[in-house]
Amino acid sequence: MEENGYESVLCVKPDVHVYRIPPRATNRGYRAAEWQLDQPSWSGRLRITAKGQMAYIKLEDRTSGELFAQAPVDQFPGTAVESVTDSSRYFVIRIEDGNGRRAFIGIGFGDRGDAFDFNVALQDHFKWVKQQCEFAKQAQNPDQSPKLDLGFKEGQTIKLNIALASWPLREKCKSNPVDWLGCDSFSCLEETNI
Repeated sequence: MEENGYESVLCVKPDVHVYRIPPRATNRGYRAAEWQLDQPSWSGRLRITAKGQMAYIKLEDRTSGELFAQAPVDQFPGTAVESVTDSSRYFVIRIEDGNGRRAFIGIGFGDRGDAFDFNVALQDHFKWVKQQCEFAKQAQNPDQSPKLDLGFKEGQTIKLNIALASWPLREKCKSNPVDWLGCDSFSCLEETNI
C-alpha cells in the first residue's frame, strides 16, 4: 500500500509522564509497580500521528512542542507498544532515534480516560489499515467475490398490487375500473379534476 503524503493527528493528550523502567526479569510482562511512579523522568504532551500505515507516538514539550522522543508503531498490539500487567494507565513503548538506536520507556497517564483514548486511537488506526488492505485486495481481484443475480429465473413471475393514491380516484374508477394491461388504462384519470 502506498504511503500517503500527509500526516494526520489521531490523538493528543496534554499530560503524560515518562519513566525509566528496569529490564524485564521474566516473560510475564512489565509491572508499573516496579517503576518509581512518584518520580517521573519527564512530563509533557503526547501526540499520536499517522502517515500511511505507520502510527507515531510523539512525546513533546507542552509549551514549545519540541520533540522529546518518538515511537514508530507498525502494528498494534505489538512490541512497539505493550500494556503493563498491573494497571490500565501505564504502557511500555519502544522509542527510536534517527540512527537506529532503540530503548524501552514507560509512559503513564494520570487519568484512565486518557489511557483509554490512547489505546483506542491506536486500535482504530490499525483497524483502518486492515480495512484498506482488504479493499485493495478486493480491487485487484474483483472476480473472486460471488456475484449477486437479481434477474428473474425462467418462468418466475411476480404480482404487484398498486393502490390508487387518493380516495376520489377510487370512487371515480369504481364505475370504470382501470385496466392496467389495456391501452385505455388511464381513461378514468383524465376525467378527474384533482
